[in-house]
Amino acid sequence: MTLGLSTQPDSRAVAVPGVVAPWIRKVFWANYVAQIAIVITGGVVRLTASGLGCPTWPECVPGSFTPVALQEQSWHKYVEFGNRTLTFILVILSVVALVAAAWYVYSQRSQNLPVRRPIVWLAVVPFFGTFGQAILGGITVLVKLNPTAVAIHLLFSMVMIGACLLLVKRSGEPGDRPMIVIVRSEIRIAAWFLLAVAAVVIALGTIVTGSGPHAGDATAPRFGFDPRTVSWLHADAVILYLGVLLAILLALRVTDAPKAPRRAILIALAVALSQGVVGYTQYFTGLPWPIVALHMLGACLVWSSAVYVLLCTRTRGVVVDPV
Repeated sequence: MTLGLSTQPDSRAVAVPGVVAPWIRKVFWANYVAQIAIVITGGVVRLTASGLGCPTWPECVPGSFTPVALQEQSWHKYVEFGNRTLTFILVILSVVALVAAAWYVYSQRSQNLPVRRPIVWLAVVPFFGTFGQAILGGITVLVKLNPTAVAIHLLFSMVMIGACLLLVKRSGEPGDRPMIVIVRSEIRIAAWFLLAVAAVVIALGTIVTGSGPHAGDATAPRFGFDPRTVSWLHADAVILYLGVLLAILLALRVTDAPKAPRRAILIALAVALSQGVVGYTQYFTGLPWPIVALHMLGACLVWSSAVYVLLCTRTRGVVVDPV
């Protein structure tokens, strides 16, 4: 059932000690943005047929970690090397996140305040996840851009984006307990279903790309599915996603839910509609790679907005005076 908990400041509400410093949250934001950036640059690598611009891994060519002048891959080598370079930036940002989490622990303990362990554990995720991405990227190159490996690489990146967004959201909350659901249980279930449909949409998107002309290299293998058929399936999943969004929006309005989930669902709806326009534009214009790259950015935002909707169906760390 819906709890009468407002998202507006309430004189009866008290924040549980454990607020994360603003600069630490900015570090977590930077990790989230960088995770999206690595997806986009990886997409550009694939869309410009630069997937084998550096034909070996971890070296770009045998004997050199950087591109060399005599490489037959011409400008493609710089596109692929740029994507690999961004991985090192992700490593640096993930290390900064670890340092920020350690500082948070130190500052809390020095003030005899409780340490929010979920924040600490989530801050570790970008570090190990970035190395996982690098390993998957290396495997993708070694198997000559097998579409299954490419799809797994992208889906893992989506998991990382969701984890980093969760870290950002949790670090902006005053505490971890109590966790209070602020919408009806049916809406909460629908939010989980929305997230599952978003995952299906993105998974089908990887199949569409792996079946079409942008498989990363002219000689790269494809899935072998008919691109038009899988595009229709992908579009059907998007329509289902939009339907679930509208159903949740209606349910939130009917039950007079708090502002936070209503705002989140409107953001998700705007992102989904924009993504739909970009998707149909790329389909009817012959898949020009800049529009496909924009569609990949949209995929990251669709996934993020679905995660955000779910996270906004509850509050954490706010204790309400029963009076």
